[in-house]
Amino acid sequence: MFTDRVLSGMRPTGNLHLGHYHGVLKNWVELQQEFECLFFVADWHALTTHYDSPEIIEQNVWDMVVDWLAAGVDPAQATLFIQSRIPAHAELHLLLSMITPLGWLERVPTYKDQQENLTDKDLSTFGFLGYPLLQSADILIYRANRVPVGEDQMPHIEFTREISRRFNHIYGKEAGFKEKAEAAIKKLGSKKSKIYRELRNRYQEKGDSEALETARSLLDEQQNLNMGDRERLFGYLEGGGKMILSEPEGMLTKASKMPGLDSQKMSKSYNNTIGLREEPDSVKNKIRTMRTDPARIRRGDPGDPAKCPVWQFHLVYSNDKVKDWVQEGCKSAGIGCLECKQPVIEAVLAEQQPMHERARMYEEDPTLVRNIIADGCEKADKLAQETMRDVKEAMGLSYS
Repeated sequence: MFTDRVLSGMRPTGNLHLGHYHGVLKNWVELQQEFECLFFVADWHALTTHYDSPEIIEQNVWDMVVDWLAAGVDPAQATLFIQSRIPAHAELHLLLSMITPLGWLERVPTYKDQQENLTDKDLSTFGFLGYPLLQSADILIYRANRVPVGEDQMPHIEFTREISRRFNHIYGKEAGFKEKAEAAIKKLGSKKSKIYRELRNRYQEKGDSEALETARSLLDEQQNLNMGDRERLFGYLEGGGKMILSEPEGMLTKASKMPGLDSQKMSKSYNNTIGLREEPDSVKNKIRTMRTDPARIRRGDPGDPAKCPVWQFHLVYSNDKVKDWVQEGCKSAGIGCLECKQPVIEAVLAEQQPMHERARMYEEDPTLVRNIIADGCEKADKLAQETMRDVKEAMGLSYS
């Protein structure tokens, strides 16, 4: 029923670092080649925790988009846009808030976690409480059914699925739904109508999930059904009403193994990052001055790679031959720490070189970035308006 569509967003935190690249952007570059992808700048989300410093947002937005493009996100393959340019996000957020139980918001794990961790911020605001619902609106407004997330974000996806089910349950029971669904079945033709009914019975009477998937595939293949009939048959199949909003699936992404310069997770808050587009001389200096195994005070002292932050970089960037060379050379004091760091420097610079090249034209002509975002916003707005039309109709708000 719904297009195989991926949605993902990032808060505008300014220039990105290699942790963002290995944790998110590499995955986006792969996804855009396989799915219809929408990637957005979550600038409203930035206000949920930085409402008192909005002046940092604008420049951060454009710096971050250039980093996306530098990393290989392709506007010819994916739609790039800014959340606040699409008012329908806020409109759907408002309408969903009318049916969202307060307890559902308070039990989202990150709600209490961030309140405890960000003690320097007053987060006792309606915006912060409601940000998981805004995340849901971000997804549901595009009827995205695939959302790449880390394991810690899976509760947000389940929350969004619950919101979608609740909305469909409350507003999907249109007058004469069963009669309209039965009429739509006949449009499948006698053979496929019979198959649909058999599969529906197998699912509803025996809980046969395979029958459900087969029936969904059958409906996906039908070209002679309009959107309304298609949605009714999907809803009728599962024993509910008309499906207005989709239920997204979380696409679990691998946790980033990109370490910081001190072997902690790479993060601006730890001041241990290498920027995505950092100048080569700065990168060389940062890696050359990295701490190493404390046991290697002098060149001739043997060390243990497992106790050295540089080894964590080798795990990301080096092949088995280089890693064996490091293990042997460090433990026997056959190589010095600067020698050990050199392959890492070369690998990081090689990874960054195409990023610098891709970014150059956007740095020289910022209007190119503005035009990409303008085009993306236009496409995103069109999709969002289609959803809002159906939502308003279901909620009785389509009168003029």
